[in-house]
Amino acid sequence: MNLAADQSPARPAPPAHAAALPPAQIRSATSADLPDIVRIRNTAIEHSTALWTHELIDLAIADSWLARAESAGHLLAVATVDGSVVAYASYGPWRAYSGYRLTVDDSIYIDEGHHGRGIGLALMTTLITHARAAGLHLMIADIEAGNTASIRLHKRVGFEVTGTIRQVGTKFGQWLDLTIMSLRLNEADAPPVSPPYR
Repeated sequence: MNLAADQSPARPAPPAHAAALPPAQIRSATSADLPDIVRIRNTAIEHSTALWTHELIDLAIADSWLARAESAGHLLAVATVDGSVVAYASYGPWRAYSGYRLTVDDSIYIDEGHHGRGIGLALMTTLITHARAAGLHLMIADIEAGNTASIRLHKRVGFEVTGTIRQVGTKFGQWLDLTIMSLRLNEADAPPVSPPYR
């Protein structure tokens, strides 16, 4: 959905040494990365409004994500620093109906202490490049409207705001607005031929 950069009062501040850390490396995720993906996502669930759910995930769920991404030719990527996973990103189907098969949405979540280091930009660039090579047409980002870091990141890579839905969700005892952004991945004038009815 978006970059887990907004903070609730209980969320710790990044450590002061973050700027001194070495550059991150971006690569495709493997099964060995799943415990870190689970940890990063569950932190975002518990301490931010990046994910509007109270249901934590486990290794089995993360494993199914990886399997679905690989089967569909989509991407689940991680960023590592000194060999440790500090962020992950993915794209996948925006809607299940076949008419939306060329539209995907993105998700990026970054560990504490690693915001503001260009990791989000590197991951977004990797997702976009992969999705374009896969022949996809549009990438959507559904972002909590107060998450200015995620909105700014998506604008930087070419996304445009298409609208905001007011009070569409709730978490931490507050109503949440959803900003929807989109990026056209290719300039195809005509849509593809529809698959046959079954």
